[in-house]
Amino acid sequence: MTPLHFHQQELTHPPSRKKPSYPISNDFRQYLRQHGREVQLPVQYQDLQRFTYSVPLMDRAGNYTLWEQISYDMKEWEWIRDGLVHMYAILKTEGDLRFSKHLKVARIDYCTFGNSNPFRIRIVNQYNDNYDHFYIKVADASRVYGLELEHILSPDHINFFTCGETLVEEHIPGIPGDVFIQDYLPQANTNLIRFAKEFVKFNERCFVRLLGDMRSYNFVVNIIPDIEDVQYRIRAIDFDQQSYEGRKKLYLPQFFKENLPLVQVCMDHLNDDSIEQYQTEEKSLMAYRVSASRYRLASLIQLMQEDTLSTTEKTEQLAKELYEHYQDEAFLQCSQMGAIVKMQLKKTLYAKLQQITKDHQSGFFSS
Repeated sequence: MTPLHFHQQELTHPPSRKKPSYPISNDFRQYLRQHGREVQLPVQYQDLQRFTYSVPLMDRAGNYTLWEQISYDMKEWEWIRDGLVHMYAILKTEGDLRFSKHLKVARIDYCTFGNSNPFRIRIVNQYNDNYDHFYIKVADASRVYGLELEHILSPDHINFFTCGETLVEEHIPGIPGDVFIQDYLPQANTNLIRFAKEFVKFNERCFVRLLGDMRSYNFVVNIIPDIEDVQYRIRAIDFDQQSYEGRKKLYLPQFFKENLPLVQVCMDHLNDDSIEQYQTEEKSLMAYRVSASRYRLASLIQLMQEDTLSTTEKTEQLAKELYEHYQDEAFLQCSQMGAIVKMQLKKTLYAKLQQITKDHQSGFFSS
């Protein structure tokens, strides 16, 4: 299969700003319960919406952010505070409350930007002032499918829970992509070749599993010390646009104008053979992950095929554009986004999976 040409072309239209929220079906909720994702939580998203006032939140440099710091009536605050500490224990220690006596909620922030309108909870250890964050959002099915695919197919596992209409996500640490472009990319000690390699691999991961809208502020960069130098890892932090949009380019981070400096680094430091090598490496690694979690993935993809996760128009558009990309009419038979995701995984990973296991017929690729 001919690899994607790695070049930049500015998108003429941005992704959908307000994606509708899709409910979690009963069957999908049963899947989440089976895999330990659906649990009883002491506080719901709707409870946090009853704040009394908010003030704009500024960063360390004194610039206004997209977040607001919120406060509650004292009658509400006491049980919300205790519930959030309990929720953090569920997220981190499977509900073991022995360590919660020295934890406190230092701050709750609320963001009105984007689709998910998340609450960000800051938890502080009172012994040493070390802090951590977690997020509470509306449990949109698209986002939850995206989180599960991230957990199964990416290099990093991710911890999250659902409870009715509430979604709780752990914080994914890293340097925001837009901050990395502004503050780190120009530094003399940044290894541009190694970063370019990682951006190519990240671009490939997003396209293979159809995760859209990976503009620079929707992913973070980890800098990992290594022998004589550093390695880089790019991690998605926003999963709202999991297989929702109709345009193929929206699933390729290389085509967003916000990512142009990163694409330029790739074009300056990598030739076509190297780019194809890194794309192939990433697909091979994803095939190994499919092999290790094939039954869980098969169950997830089956549920996606039965769910409505986008509009008919967007589904038909993506199916047509992927047909044109691969010249494979099987995409035109896909009537749901879940079916397109399955066909995309099969088209990109099946050959690699055949190379690493003789038992490839037992997974979802066989049907």
